[in-house]
Amino acid sequence: MSQHYPQTIATELSLATTQVISTIGLLDDGSTVPFIARYRKEATQNLDEVAITQIRDRLNQLKELDKRRITVLESIEKQGKLTPELKKKIDTAETLAVLEDIYLPYRPKRRTKATMAKEKGLEPLAKAIFDQTGIDPEKEAVVYINKEKKVNSVDDALAGARDIMAEWINEESQTRDQLRTLFQKNSILRSNVLKGKETVGIKFKDYFQWEEPAIKIPSHRILAVRRGEKEGMLTLHIQPPEEKAISILEAIFLKGQGEDSHQVHLALQDSYKRLLSLSLETEIRVELKKRADAEAITVFANNLRELLMAPPLGQKNVLAVDPGLRTGCKLVCLNRQGKLMINDTIYLVGSEHQKQAAIQTVQNLCQQYDIEVIAIGNGTAGRATENFIRNLTLSNTPDIIIVNESGASIYSASEAAREEFPDHDVTVRGSVSIGRRLMDPLAELVKIDPKSIGVGQYQHDVDQKLLRQSLDDVVVSCVNQVGVEVNTASKQLLMYVSGLGEKRAQTLVDHRQKHGAFQSREQLKTVPGLGAKAFEQAAGFLRILEGNNPLDASAVHPDSYAIIQTMTQDLSCTVQNLMQDTQLQNKINLNKYVTEIIGLPTLTDIKNELAKPGRDPRPAFQIFKFKEGIEKMADLAPGMKLPGVVTNVTAFGAFIDIGVHQDGLAHISQLSDRYIKDPHEIVKVHQQVTVTVLEIDTPRKRIALSMKKN
Repeated sequence: MSQHYPQTIATELSLATTQVISTIGLLDDGSTVPFIARYRKEATQNLDEVAITQIRDRLNQLKELDKRRITVLESIEKQGKLTPELKKKIDTAETLAVLEDIYLPYRPKRRTKATMAKEKGLEPLAKAIFDQTGIDPEKEAVVYINKEKKVNSVDDALAGARDIMAEWINEESQTRDQLRTLFQKNSILRSNVLKGKETVGIKFKDYFQWEEPAIKIPSHRILAVRRGEKEGMLTLHIQPPEEKAISILEAIFLKGQGEDSHQVHLALQDSYKRLLSLSLETEIRVELKKRADAEAITVFANNLRELLMAPPLGQKNVLAVDPGLRTGCKLVCLNRQGKLMINDTIYLVGSEHQKQAAIQTVQNLCQQYDIEVIAIGNGTAGRATENFIRNLTLSNTPDIIIVNESGASIYSASEAAREEFPDHDVTVRGSVSIGRRLMDPLAELVKIDPKSIGVGQYQHDVDQKLLRQSLDDVVVSCVNQVGVEVNTASKQLLMYVSGLGEKRAQTLVDHRQKHGAFQSREQLKTVPGLGAKAFEQAAGFLRILEGNNPLDASAVHPDSYAIIQTMTQDLSCTVQNLMQDTQLQNKINLNKYVTEIIGLPTLTDIKNELAKPGRDPRPAFQIFKFKEGIEKMADLAPGMKLPGVVTNVTAFGAFIDIGVHQDGLAHISQLSDRYIKDPHEIVKVHQQVTVTVLEIDTPRKRIALSMKKN
């Protein structure tokens, strides 16, 4: 670990250096973010997952910067140009941009105008002019006329000298630093439609002739304009006022008003237009893209967390329906553990015989499998299917719930689905996914690529590596926060448990199938490949219900079992008694059990867990129902107040399902009666809301909604 990392990170994140040092040590030792946050609170002084993740990510950035620093030093040293002063500048460069500015004059170059001018012997002339001592450039240039080197005139010589000076100006780190600040603070982003693309590029109409200060552009507009440029519909330029840039260069490089200074002025104008402006525009494009990516990824991650942590229905017998008109509705019955019991197909349109058969099939299945809930996908014909089933007389009068089926088709065609249901086609797998995501959204949605779940914003335009890292972090966080029942969990769920990963998850499932259910966490040590470190990281997040030790069903880590044993001895009771008796729990004096390793934060967690062992942190399930009679856009009218469910939150507003097979948009300005900067202040994915219809644009399939009360 480089000596400067902890101090740098601590300063940037406003943390104590000791917290950062401990966290880096745990990360380097192979500990995961959830494990550190949950079971090493004393070491980090109570840092949460957000702070630990920030430390991890910044540490990786600093390591990458140092790798580049080493490469730069080696390159310059090979050239024999590394001086103590230059090495000090490289060693103290705090950002990649500054480091690259220092390296620019030494970077191996392709042939440029300046290198060709130097080959013609014009560098001494450029030096004499650049010094601006009052010489006459034209008289000096005469000496350099050389027809063999294709310097045929004074003008040729001066042009070559200016090319050399332009490159010097471009490579001056002070110059680039000042201009970079100008670009960051004063650039204007301008976009225009390409000639002849007005019709085909109509979706980018807002940006056909548009400009905005780059420093103020929200992420979704940056990504929208870039997409328009990528698709060949828009041109995009990001530049500050040219006169401000030129004045900065004049202040740095002009030393007088003579003819030599005039040549320098021509060179600095050329340097800006041909080199600096293009280079720095590329930089700010990258910077804006990174900023937009970070904001879009944060929005996506927040939405994904809310979706994964949505309330689970729990263990119920479920009839799941994937609606369809021409191809029929695919039905599956799932038992309380989510196991597929039977599948069938019914037809709601067609002959009277088919309709009667459909009624009989649903009634028989509900009775035979003691159906408690009917889950209906919200795709095409979802509302029609809901109406059909609501009008039936069914045993047990099951609850009927519309389920967002985004990504179900992706899952049904995936390798995971083929592994799970090798003898069933995609339609059956899709129906199973709809039912299971109602029973336990987290357990089912981890099987689907998050980008396919429908809660992103320009997710295909952002940095895919950063997106994957962020979304993986969210899934890992959610899975470990909820905990995983080791005897029933799928491989896809287990692989996100701290310390496991895909290979160990598969091995654990294979072991479970071969040897039967685990009776204790201790038995996990018999799984091949699950060594001491992996066990330490995973054990607290793996639950064993109805096992040999009641603590195995809780979030108490096995490392702490001995402490609880001491507590039970002091209270003259069993572990089971302690977990069931609030009065016994209240008698625990936590200070009595503090050690050098385990302090009050962990002991407090243990006491809370004894009170509610294995408590699911997700909210309680609430049944939602769309308004009857509102099933398609034609049923809508301005002013209607309707129930809805938030399906996606973006930087500019929230998309809300109101049951017409087309989500409406509540713009950020319509989310609250007060001003808000971020839609997440008001709404979150899966939230149940009441909205007012403002406008219906049927041709463009757009519905404008409002959540304002006034």
